[in-house]
Amino acid sequence: MPAQRSRKISHHTALMIAIRDRRDKAAFAELFDHFAPRLKSVLVRNGASDTEAEDIIQDAMLTLWQKAHLFDARRAQVSTWIYQIARNRQIDRLRKTTRPIPADLFTSGEDTNQQDDIFALEQEADALRRALAELPVKQKEILEKAYFSDATHAEIREDTGLPLGTIKSRIRLGLDRLRHELKHLRPS
Repeated sequence: MPAQRSRKISHHTALMIAIRDRRDKAAFAELFDHFAPRLKSVLVRNGASDTEAEDIIQDAMLTLWQKAHLFDARRAQVSTWIYQIARNRQIDRLRKTTRPIPADLFTSGEDTNQQDDIFALEQEADALRRALAELPVKQKEILEKAYFSDATHAEIREDTGLPLGTIKSRIRLGLDRLRHELKHLRPS
């Protein structure tokens, strides 16, 4: 009789399922306590002030609570889902604050450089998304955990059950491949 492989769900997935299925407030509090400081770190690195980051986190976690019924562990990890919600909230806020008023549409000079920089950053982000999509799934998953979820190697090992050496190798190989794919973006 062939051995059946059981898929172990992570602690965060179990918490999210408790929120989704039972509206478990204690599980929500634990997820909030775990992800809030990590989200704040990422948001601040991406240009948000402390206050903006805290507001975005509140919005993102409220969305998580309200849309918990949409969570599907087969489609995304909890961390990926939460970070995507926060990222979308940050983009929404940025769009609201950078939407020009009619008088601003006709300014010249200084804004052109800023618009060029924003356009270049958007192109780089699109290139990174495409390069990530081309990575082997195993490398992509580990890179997402390490860089988008801010998980430590030990946390990744706990979550995946992979040996530490394998995790480090996949990160290194994935980063090398991304560097190669994106080398045209930054002149030497």
